[in-house]
Amino acid sequence: MTKRNLTQRIASGVSRRSFLAGTGAVAAGLTFSGKGFAAEEKVLNFYNWDTYIGETTLDDFSEVTGIDVTMDLFADNDELFAKLKAGNPGYDVIVPTNDYVERMISADMLVKLDHSKIPNIKNIDPAFLNPAFDPGRTYSLPYMWGSIGIGYRKSRVNSTPDSWKVLYDSDEYAGKIALLAAPSTVLQVGCKYLGYPLNEKDPAVLEKVADMLIKQKPNIKVFAEDNGQDLLLSGEVDLTMEWNGDILQVMAEDDDISYVVPKEGGLLWEDTLCIPTGAPHPENAHAFINFLLDAQAGAAIADFIQYATPNAAAKALMSDEYKNNPAIFPSDEVIRNSETAIYQGTDYTQLVDRLWTKIGAA
Repeated sequence: MTKRNLTQRIASGVSRRSFLAGTGAVAAGLTFSGKGFAAEEKVLNFYNWDTYIGETTLDDFSEVTGIDVTMDLFADNDELFAKLKAGNPGYDVIVPTNDYVERMISADMLVKLDHSKIPNIKNIDPAFLNPAFDPGRTYSLPYMWGSIGIGYRKSRVNSTPDSWKVLYDSDEYAGKIALLAAPSTVLQVGCKYLGYPLNEKDPAVLEKVADMLIKQKPNIKVFAEDNGQDLLLSGEVDLTMEWNGDILQVMAEDDDISYVVPKEGGLLWEDTLCIPTGAPHPENAHAFINFLLDAQAGAAIADFIQYATPNAAAKALMSDEYKNNPAIFPSDEVIRNSETAIYQGTDYTQLVDRLWTKIGAA
Protein backbone atom coordinates (compact mmCIF):
# COMPACT_ATOMS: atom_id res chain seq x y z
CA MET A 1 0.00 0.00 0.00
CA THR A 2 1.12 3.53 -0.58
CA LYS A 3 1.72 5.86 2.32
CA ARG A 4 -1.61 7.24 3.44
CA ASN A 5 -2.02 10.52 5.26
CA LEU A 6 -4.76 9.35 7.58
CA THR A 7 -5.72 8.14 11.00
CA GLN A 8 -6.77 4.50 10.98
CA ARG A 9 -9.13 3.00 13.46
CA ILE A 10 -8.18 -0.64 13.02
CA ALA A 11 -10.98 -3.14 13.16
CA SER A 12 -10.03 -5.41 10.27
CA GLY A 13 -6.91 -6.63 8.51
CA VAL A 14 -4.43 -4.21 6.97
CA SER A 15 -2.34 -6.79 5.14
CA ARG A 16 -2.95 -8.36 1.76
CA ARG A 17 -2.61 -11.87 3.01
CA SER A 18 -4.77 -14.17 5.12
CA PHE A 19 -3.75 -15.67 8.41
CA LEU A 20 -2.16 -19.08 8.31
CA ALA A 21 -4.39 -21.66 9.93
CA GLY A 22 -4.46 -21.71 13.70
CA THR A 23 -3.47 -18.18 14.71
CA GLY A 24 -6.63 -16.10 14.79
CA ALA A 25 -7.49 -13.82 17.69
CA VAL A 26 -5.30 -14.40 20.71
CA ALA A 27 -6.66 -12.12 23.41
CA ALA A 28 -7.94 -14.94 25.59
CA GLY A 29 -4.51 -16.48 26.07
CA LEU A 30 -2.30 -13.45 26.56
CA THR A 31 0.16 -12.97 29.39
CA PHE A 32 -0.53 -9.40 30.35
CA SER A 33 0.13 -6.97 33.14
CA GLY A 34 -1.84 -3.74 32.99
CA LYS A 35 -0.43 -2.31 36.20
CA GLY A 36 -0.79 1.43 36.39
CA PHE A 37 -2.75 2.25 33.26
CA ALA A 38 -6.14 2.63 34.97
CA ALA A 39 -5.36 6.19 36.08
CA GLU A 40 -5.08 7.40 32.47
CA GLU A 41 -7.87 7.88 29.97
CA LYS A 42 -8.30 4.69 27.99
CA VAL A 43 -6.68 5.96 24.82
CA LEU A 44 -3.43 5.13 23.03
CA ASN A 45 -1.98 6.81 19.93
CA PHE A 46 0.32 4.55 17.89
CA TYR A 47 2.60 5.77 15.07
CA ASN A 48 3.64 2.83 12.91
CA TRP A 49 4.78 1.65 9.50
CA ASP A 50 2.09 0.55 7.03
CA THR A 51 1.04 -3.14 7.03
CA TYR A 52 3.10 -3.69 10.20
CA ILE A 53 0.71 -5.03 12.83
CA GLY A 54 -1.32 -8.21 13.27
CA GLU A 55 -4.81 -8.54 11.88
CA THR A 56 -6.49 -8.45 15.30
CA THR A 57 -3.68 -7.12 17.51
CA LEU A 58 -5.18 -3.71 18.26
CA ASP A 59 -8.65 -5.12 18.85
CA ASP A 60 -7.17 -7.80 21.10
CA PHE A 61 -5.36 -5.16 23.15
CA SER A 62 -8.54 -3.12 23.47
CA GLU A 63 -10.49 -6.20 24.54
CA VAL A 64 -7.99 -7.01 27.29
CA THR A 65 -7.45 -3.46 28.55
CA GLY A 66 -10.38 -1.34 27.44
CA ILE A 67 -7.86 1.04 25.85
CA ASP A 68 -8.91 2.36 22.42
CA VAL A 69 -6.02 2.50 19.94
CA THR A 70 -5.68 4.96 17.06
CA MET A 71 -2.89 4.19 14.58
CA ASP A 72 -1.31 6.69 12.22
CA LEU A 73 1.06 5.57 9.47
CA PHE A 74 4.45 6.86 8.30
CA ALA A 75 6.37 5.87 5.18
CA ASP A 76 9.95 6.04 6.45
CA ASN A 77 12.15 6.98 9.38
CA ASP A 78 12.79 10.47 8.03
CA GLU A 79 9.07 11.22 8.15
CA LEU A 80 8.82 9.79 11.67
CA PHE A 81 11.81 11.82 12.86
CA ALA A 82 10.60 15.07 11.30
CA LYS A 83 7.12 14.70 12.80
CA LEU A 84 8.44 14.11 16.32
CA LYS A 85 11.30 16.63 16.06
CA ALA A 86 8.76 19.39 15.49
CA GLY A 87 7.09 18.43 18.77
CA ASN A 88 5.15 15.32 19.70
CA PRO A 89 1.60 15.83 18.39
CA GLY A 90 0.26 13.21 20.77
CA TYR A 91 1.85 9.82 20.01
CA ASP A 92 2.39 7.29 22.80
CA VAL A 93 4.29 4.50 21.03
CA ILE A 94 6.45 4.74 17.90
CA VAL A 95 8.45 2.24 15.80
CA PRO A 96 11.85 3.71 14.77
CA THR A 97 14.65 1.66 13.20
CA ASN A 98 17.90 1.06 15.09
CA ASP A 99 19.99 3.98 13.78
CA TYR A 100 17.11 6.37 14.29
CA VAL A 101 16.75 5.19 17.88
CA GLU A 102 20.32 6.35 18.43
CA ARG A 103 19.58 9.63 16.65
CA MET A 104 16.42 10.23 18.70
CA ILE A 105 18.20 9.44 21.96
CA SER A 106 20.81 12.06 21.07
CA ALA A 107 18.04 14.58 20.38
CA ASP A 108 16.24 13.82 23.69
CA MET A 109 13.19 12.58 21.80
CA LEU A 110 12.65 9.28 23.67
CA VAL A 111 11.54 8.43 27.21
CA LYS A 112 13.40 5.88 29.33
CA LEU A 113 11.38 2.68 29.64
CA ASP A 114 10.30 1.30 33.01
CA HIS A 115 11.18 -2.38 32.60
CA SER A 116 9.16 -3.29 35.70
CA LYS A 117 6.02 -2.44 33.72
CA ILE A 118 7.05 -4.66 30.79
CA PRO A 119 7.42 -8.17 32.28
CA ASN A 120 7.22 -9.76 28.82
CA ILE A 121 10.80 -8.60 28.27
CA LYS A 122 11.54 -12.14 29.43
CA ASN A 123 10.30 -13.39 26.04
CA ILE A 124 12.98 -11.55 24.04
CA ASP A 125 15.90 -13.52 22.60
CA PRO A 126 18.93 -12.57 24.74
CA ALA A 127 20.86 -11.70 21.56
CA PHE A 128 18.67 -8.60 21.25
CA LEU A 129 18.90 -7.34 24.83
CA ASN A 130 22.07 -5.23 24.69
CA PRO A 131 22.47 -3.59 21.26
CA ALA A 132 25.16 -1.01 20.61
CA PHE A 133 22.57 1.60 19.62
CA ASP A 134 20.76 1.31 23.00
CA PRO A 135 22.83 -0.51 25.65
CA GLY A 136 20.68 -2.27 28.20
CA ARG A 137 17.54 -1.45 26.23
CA THR A 138 17.06 1.80 28.16
CA TYR A 139 14.91 3.48 25.49
CA SER A 140 13.77 0.76 23.10
CA LEU A 141 12.63 -2.83 22.85
CA PRO A 142 12.87 -4.96 19.69
CA TYR A 143 9.79 -5.39 17.50
CA MET A 144 10.98 -7.02 14.26
CA TRP A 145 14.22 -7.43 12.34
CA GLY A 146 15.28 -8.38 8.85
CA SER A 147 17.05 -7.38 5.67
CA ILE A 148 16.75 -5.13 2.66
CA GLY A 149 17.21 -6.85 -0.67
CA ILE A 150 15.63 -7.21 -4.10
CA GLY A 151 12.10 -8.41 -4.72
CA TYR A 152 11.64 -9.62 -8.28
CA ARG A 153 9.25 -11.30 -10.68
CA LYS A 154 10.84 -14.60 -11.67
CA SER A 155 9.27 -14.77 -15.11
CA ARG A 156 10.58 -11.31 -16.03
CA VAL A 157 14.27 -11.64 -15.18
CA ASN A 158 17.01 -13.31 -17.21
CA SER A 159 18.59 -14.81 -14.08
CA THR A 160 18.41 -14.39 -10.31
CA PRO A 161 19.26 -10.71 -9.67
CA ASP A 162 21.99 -11.48 -7.16
CA SER A 163 23.82 -8.16 -7.53
CA TRP A 164 22.78 -4.61 -6.73
CA LYS A 165 24.06 -3.80 -10.22
CA VAL A 166 20.63 -4.48 -11.74
CA LEU A 167 19.15 -1.59 -9.73
CA TYR A 168 22.10 0.78 -9.46
CA ASP A 169 24.25 0.41 -12.56
CA SER A 170 22.50 -1.28 -15.47
CA ASP A 171 19.90 -0.66 -18.18
CA GLU A 172 18.98 -4.35 -18.38
CA TYR A 173 15.57 -3.69 -16.84
CA ALA A 174 15.18 -0.05 -17.81
CA GLY A 175 11.88 1.46 -16.69
CA LYS A 176 10.94 -1.61 -14.67
CA ILE A 177 12.87 -1.07 -11.44
CA ALA A 178 12.13 0.75 -8.19
CA LEU A 179 14.35 1.89 -5.35
CA LEU A 180 13.26 2.91 -1.89
CA ALA A 181 12.55 6.59 -1.31
CA ALA A 182 14.89 6.43 1.69
CA PRO A 183 17.94 8.66 1.21
CA SER A 184 20.41 7.21 3.71
CA THR A 185 19.43 3.60 2.92
CA VAL A 186 19.79 4.03 -0.84
CA LEU A 187 23.19 5.71 -0.47
CA GLN A 188 24.39 3.12 2.06
CA VAL A 189 23.45 0.19 -0.17
CA GLY A 190 25.12 1.98 -3.07
CA CYS A 191 28.29 2.05 -0.99
CA LYS A 192 28.01 -1.72 -0.48
CA TYR A 193 27.64 -2.26 -4.23
CA LEU A 194 30.78 -0.23 -4.93
CA GLY A 195 32.75 -2.21 -2.36
CA TYR A 196 32.76 0.31 0.47
CA PRO A 197 31.41 -0.15 4.01
CA LEU A 198 27.70 0.45 4.42
CA ASN A 199 28.44 3.22 6.92
CA GLU A 200 31.04 4.97 4.74
CA LYS A 201 31.30 8.66 5.68
CA ASP A 202 33.82 9.91 3.11
CA PRO A 203 32.02 12.67 1.16
CA ALA A 204 33.93 11.73 -2.00
CA VAL A 205 32.57 8.18 -1.85
CA LEU A 206 29.03 9.33 -1.19
CA GLU A 207 29.30 11.80 -4.07
CA LYS A 208 30.39 8.88 -6.26
CA VAL A 209 27.28 6.93 -5.26
CA ALA A 210 25.07 9.95 -5.92
CA ASP A 211 26.60 10.41 -9.38
CA MET A 212 25.95 6.73 -10.11
CA LEU A 213 22.30 7.15 -9.12
CA ILE A 214 21.95 10.26 -11.28
CA LYS A 215 23.31 8.30 -14.24
CA GLN A 216 20.89 5.47 -13.42
CA LYS A 217 17.80 7.67 -13.02
CA PRO A 218 16.52 7.20 -16.61
CA ASN A 219 16.28 3.45 -15.89
CA ILE A 220 14.46 3.86 -12.56
CA LYS A 221 10.68 3.98 -12.74
CA VAL A 222 10.19 5.32 -9.22
CA PHE A 223 11.73 5.86 -5.82
CA ALA A 224 8.93 4.07 -3.97
CA GLU A 225 7.33 5.43 -0.81
CA ASP A 226 6.98 2.12 1.05
CA ASN A 227 4.98 0.53 -1.79
CA GLY A 228 7.56 -1.22 -3.97
CA GLN A 229 5.92 -4.54 -3.16
CA ASP A 230 2.60 -3.29 -4.57
CA LEU A 231 4.27 -2.12 -7.76
CA LEU A 232 5.86 -5.54 -8.10
CA LEU A 233 2.57 -7.33 -7.46
CA SER A 234 0.70 -5.18 -10.00
CA GLY A 235 3.38 -5.66 -12.65
CA GLU A 236 4.36 -1.99 -12.80
CA VAL A 237 7.94 -2.98 -11.97
CA ASP A 238 9.83 -6.25 -12.29
CA LEU A 239 12.43 -5.59 -9.59
CA THR A 240 12.32 -3.48 -6.46
CA MET A 241 14.55 -2.66 -3.53
CA GLU A 242 12.45 -3.50 -0.48
CA TRP A 243 12.17 -4.71 3.08
CA ASN A 244 12.10 -8.51 3.10
CA GLY A 245 8.77 -8.82 4.91
CA ASP A 246 6.97 -6.58 2.43
CA ILE A 247 8.10 -8.87 -0.39
CA LEU A 248 7.13 -11.96 1.60
CA GLN A 249 3.60 -10.60 1.95
CA VAL A 250 3.16 -10.42 -1.82
CA MET A 251 5.01 -13.71 -2.36
CA ALA A 252 2.10 -15.28 -0.46
CA GLU A 253 -0.24 -13.95 -3.15
CA ASP A 254 1.86 -14.54 -6.26
CA ASP A 255 4.30 -17.44 -6.59
CA ASP A 256 6.04 -15.67 -9.48
CA ILE A 257 7.56 -13.24 -6.95
CA SER A 258 10.77 -13.98 -5.05
CA TYR A 259 13.38 -12.22 -2.90
CA VAL A 260 17.17 -12.20 -2.74
CA VAL A 261 19.88 -10.39 -0.80
CA PRO A 262 22.58 -9.60 -3.37
CA LYS A 263 26.05 -11.10 -3.17
CA GLU A 264 27.59 -7.75 -2.19
CA GLY A 265 25.54 -7.93 1.01
CA GLY A 266 22.64 -5.87 2.20
CA LEU A 267 21.39 -3.90 5.14
CA LEU A 268 20.27 -5.64 8.31
CA TRP A 269 17.86 -3.63 10.42
CA GLU A 270 15.87 -3.81 13.63
CA ASP A 271 12.64 -1.94 14.23
CA THR A 272 11.89 -1.06 17.84
CA LEU A 273 9.13 -0.03 20.21
CA CYS A 274 9.72 3.31 21.92
CA ILE A 275 7.83 5.92 23.91
CA PRO A 276 8.45 9.43 22.54
CA THR A 277 9.09 12.43 24.75
CA GLY A 278 5.80 14.13 25.56
CA ALA A 279 3.70 10.96 25.22
CA PRO A 280 0.31 11.82 26.79
CA HIS A 281 -0.39 8.25 27.97
CA PRO A 282 2.92 6.73 29.15
CA GLU A 283 1.28 4.11 31.38
CA ASN A 284 -0.89 2.90 28.50
CA ALA A 285 2.22 2.92 26.32
CA HIS A 286 4.06 0.57 28.68
CA ALA A 287 1.00 -1.70 28.78
CA PHE A 288 0.83 -1.75 24.97
CA ILE A 289 4.53 -2.57 24.54
CA ASN A 290 4.18 -5.37 27.08
CA PHE A 291 1.18 -6.70 25.14
CA LEU A 292 3.11 -6.73 21.85
CA LEU A 293 5.87 -8.75 23.52
CA ASP A 294 3.48 -11.49 24.65
CA ALA A 295 4.31 -14.83 23.04
CA GLN A 296 0.93 -15.41 21.39
CA ALA A 297 0.46 -11.79 20.35
CA GLY A 298 4.00 -11.69 18.95
CA ALA A 299 3.47 -14.92 17.01
CA ALA A 300 0.23 -13.64 15.48
CA ILE A 301 1.94 -10.41 14.40
CA ALA A 302 4.94 -12.23 12.91
CA ASP A 303 2.73 -14.69 11.06
CA PHE A 304 0.62 -11.92 9.58
CA ILE A 305 3.35 -9.50 8.51
CA GLN A 306 6.05 -12.11 7.75
CA TYR A 307 9.03 -10.44 9.38
CA ALA A 308 11.58 -12.04 11.70
CA THR A 309 10.58 -11.80 15.33
CA PRO A 310 13.20 -11.22 18.05
CA ASN A 311 10.66 -12.66 20.49
CA ALA A 312 11.99 -16.15 21.31
CA ALA A 313 8.75 -17.23 22.97
CA ALA A 314 6.76 -16.13 19.92
CA LYS A 315 9.16 -17.80 17.49
CA ALA A 316 8.78 -21.08 19.37
CA LEU A 317 5.06 -21.05 18.51
CA MET A 318 5.67 -20.53 14.79
CA SER A 319 5.66 -23.14 12.04
CA ASP A 320 8.84 -24.65 10.61
CA GLU A 321 7.91 -22.99 7.31
CA TYR A 322 8.35 -19.62 9.01
CA LYS A 323 11.37 -20.48 11.16
CA ASN A 324 13.29 -22.06 8.28
CA ASN A 325 12.51 -19.49 5.57
CA PRO A 326 15.80 -17.82 4.48
CA ALA A 327 13.90 -14.78 3.21
CA ILE A 328 12.75 -14.21 6.81
CA PHE A 329 15.81 -15.38 8.74
CA PRO A 330 18.90 -14.72 6.58
CA SER A 331 21.59 -17.35 6.21
CA ASP A 332 24.87 -17.03 8.09
CA GLU A 333 26.54 -16.05 4.81
CA VAL A 334 24.07 -13.22 4.19
CA ILE A 335 24.52 -11.98 7.74
CA ARG A 336 28.32 -12.04 7.34
CA ASN A 337 28.12 -10.01 4.13
CA SER A 338 25.59 -7.52 5.45
CA GLU A 339 25.88 -4.61 7.85
CA THR A 340 23.71 -2.61 10.22
CA ALA A 341 23.33 1.12 9.81
CA ILE A 342 24.60 3.37 12.59
CA TYR A 343 23.81 7.00 13.36
CA GLN A 344 26.60 9.09 11.88
CA GLY A 345 25.82 12.52 13.32
CA THR A 346 24.39 15.76 11.94
CA ASP A 347 27.17 16.43 9.41
CA TYR A 348 26.50 13.08 7.75
CA THR A 349 22.74 13.68 7.81
CA GLN A 350 23.18 17.08 6.16
CA LEU A 351 25.43 15.55 3.50
CA VAL A 352 22.86 12.85 2.74
CA ASP A 353 20.11 15.47 2.50
CA ARG A 354 22.21 17.55 0.10
CA LEU A 355 23.03 14.58 -2.10
CA TRP A 356 19.42 13.40 -2.16
CA THR A 357 18.32 16.85 -3.26
CA LYS A 358 20.98 16.73 -5.99
CA ILE A 359 19.72 13.32 -7.16
CA GLY A 360 16.13 14.50 -7.17
CA ALA A 361 16.92 17.62 -9.15
CA ALA A 362 18.99 15.84 -11.80
